[in-house]
Amino acid sequence: MTDHDHRGALPLEPLTAFLDAHGLGSGPVAAVPIGEGHSNLTFLLRRRSLRLVLRRPPLGPLAPSAHDVLREARLLRALRPAGVRVPEVLAVGDDPALIGAPFYVMPFLDGHVLTATAPPALAGASRAAAIGEQLVDALVELHAVDATREPLAGFGRPAGYLERQLRRFGTLLTEHASRRLTDLELVAERLRQTLPTSGPATVVHGDYRLGNAMLAAGPGPVRVSAILDWELATVGDPLADLGYLTAMWAQTNDLEDPMLALGSLTRMPGFATREELAARYAERSGRDVGGLGWYQALAVWKAAIFLEVSYGRYLAGATTDPYFAGLGEGVPRLARRARALIEQTAVA
Repeated sequence: MTDHDHRGALPLEPLTAFLDAHGLGSGPVAAVPIGEGHSNLTFLLRRRSLRLVLRRPPLGPLAPSAHDVLREARLLRALRPAGVRVPEVLAVGDDPALIGAPFYVMPFLDGHVLTATAPPALAGASRAAAIGEQLVDALVELHAVDATREPLAGFGRPAGYLERQLRRFGTLLTEHASRRLTDLELVAERLRQTLPTSGPATVVHGDYRLGNAMLAAGPGPVRVSAILDWELATVGDPLADLGYLTAMWAQTNDLEDPMLALGSLTRMPGFATREELAARYAERSGRDVGGLGWYQALAVWKAAIFLEVSYGRYLAGATTDPYFAGLGEGVPRLARRARALIEQTAVA
């Protein structure tokens, strides 16, 4: 993010007044962008010794219903009392006029978000195995929360979740794609033709992967301390989360492709295979994962469409993030992967 983009995304004078009004520190505010920064924007705020984290939507025109940080904040406030590993929401700025968009503020959590490398405290085969186990266990905990009771009741519509996913992302593809992507169109039709019957609905994260989990710092046992980035969350079929986690999980025999695996760390010795992750989830949750291939195809198809929308924003000049420049070739690669997955499912 350039300095110009940074200033446009986070004007500090009104933000300082907001933090003062909510009793969140004192003195001048310094802000720096953190995280991958390809969707909702995340900033580290410093006020003397206090560290906070702010989330807001990206700059530029947005697709309808995308990047709803107020909904995200409401969900976090509902999940935390239920024991789900989420950050605490300290304050919500629901007036877009304040900084140019809605936002919310959380405490800064000391931990590790892993992508290409692991810190010494998390290195080694035994720690690698525990990372996969913790990711699955945290997901099982999320899916065990009763989504029919307050304050989660009404957060989403449990019935017809998969059908709505196909409609919603199909519409995004039709209305926001920058080009014709026939593989994605074919996958959409195959997904509709082979739609599975969902079991009981749960809260679904929507982007559950290693890069959206924070691992606790320190020498103690490996533990996922927080699940991050809830903007795609809803209520629906829990296997959609497992499908996404496993579809985006790299393992040793995969071809190197940064578009297919969001981080190459899990290729290292000791990390679980996709099959091992699925087996642990089945054991811990009691759910049948025999049809997981369909959900993996759905996951890659959705990821390709989501990134195609972002690529359109890049072409329109709405973002200068260099990550998006690679999507010209990256999205078609994802589309081919989604087609291969759904075709394998049909054979099986």
